[in-house]
Amino acid sequence: MAYFDLIILYCLKQLNGERTIYSVYHLLKGKKSAQTIQDAHLFSLTKFFGVFMTLTRSSLEEAVHSMSKQGYILQSELEPQHYTMTEKGNAFLELLLKERPLPVYLDGLKYHPLTQLVWERISILVQVVSNLVYQENKYIPIQKGKEIHQWLKNVLRKHSMDRAEIGKKLFNELTSCLERGEGLNPLVLSLRLTGHQIIGLTSMQAADELKMERTAYHIEFLNLLHFLIQDLEKNPESYSILTDLLMETDPSLVLTLSSRKTYELLQRGIPFEKLPSIRRLKKSTIEDHIVEIALNVKDFSIHSFVKKEVQGEIIGAAKSSPTRQLKTIRESVPQANYFEIRLVLAKLGE
Repeated sequence: MAYFDLIILYCLKQLNGERTIYSVYHLLKGKKSAQTIQDAHLFSLTKFFGVFMTLTRSSLEEAVHSMSKQGYILQSELEPQHYTMTEKGNAFLELLLKERPLPVYLDGLKYHPLTQLVWERISILVQVVSNLVYQENKYIPIQKGKEIHQWLKNVLRKHSMDRAEIGKKLFNELTSCLERGEGLNPLVLSLRLTGHQIIGLTSMQAADELKMERTAYHIEFLNLLHFLIQDLEKNPESYSILTDLLMETDPSLVLTLSSRKTYELLQRGIPFEKLPSIRRLKKSTIEDHIVEIALNVKDFSIHSFVKKEVQGEIIGAAKSSPTRQLKTIRESVPQANYFEIRLVLAKLGE
C-alpha cells in the first residue's frame, strides 16, 4: 500500500465513522476552520494537519474507493460518506504500522505555519554561509523575498565572526541537532540544500535519490523540520546560530487571523457578550474562535465560560462515552449547551 493510502486508512480508523471522508480532506489540506481544528484534536490527528496542501477531492475519493473495494473499510448505509474499518482493515493497518511506523515528530497543527518559513530560512542561510566560506559572491540566492533577506542580514550582523568559523559552527549545530532525533536521516534535508557550486535537489529528485516513495519522503521531510523546530524550542541554549531560525516568529500564528483578533479583545478584558457586536460577527462564530483559542493557547482559562461543576460533568460523560459525538455527551449533561461541551473537550485535549 502506498504511504498516502496508509495515512488515509489511519485517519479513517481514528474517525471511526463519526465524520465524513471530507473531514479527512479538510484536515490534510490544513483548512483553518474551528470544526477541522477541533476534529484534529478530538480524533488525535493533529500530526497530519496540513501535510497535503495540494490534495484534490478526486485523489481522496479514489483512495477511499480502492480501500472499500479491497474490503478494508465499509461504507455506512445511512450516511454514504461515512466509513468504518473492517476486521480485515484493522489487521492490515496494524501490520502496515509495524513495518512503517508513523513519524515521531510530525505535528502539522502546531508547526504548519512555521514549516515553510523555517525551510526558507535554513536554505538561504546554508547557501550564503557556504559561499562566504569559499569567498564567492556571484550566485543567485535560492530565496527571493525581501523579508527573508532582511532576516539573513540581521543574523549575519549578529554573528560577526570569521567566515570559516561561522561555517564550521553552523555545520556543527546542524549535525548535533539532527543526531538528537530518533531515526532521522540527515540526507532527507541535506540533499535539498544549495551551497557553493552545489544545487539542492527538488523534493522528487531527493526521493528518487534515496529510493523512497515520494509521499513517504515528503512526510519524512516535514517530520525532520518539525523535529528541528521542537529541538530549537526546547534547547535554545545549545544553538547560537540555529535558534535564529525562529527569530521574531509569532507564537499565535497557529490561530486563524480572525480568532487572533477575538483573542486580543479577550486579553483586553472585553466580555464575551460584547464580542459579536464589536467584531460584527455571529455569536456562533465567536464561539468557534474561543474553542480554537482553548485548543491552542495552554494558559487560556475557560472558567468564565463554563462553571467548574459543569466542566466536571462534561469530562466524566466524555470519558465514559464510546464515541466523540457531542450529541451523546449532551444527552448525559443536558444542562450544558454545545458550545460549553466543545470548549471543555478542547481544554481536555486528546
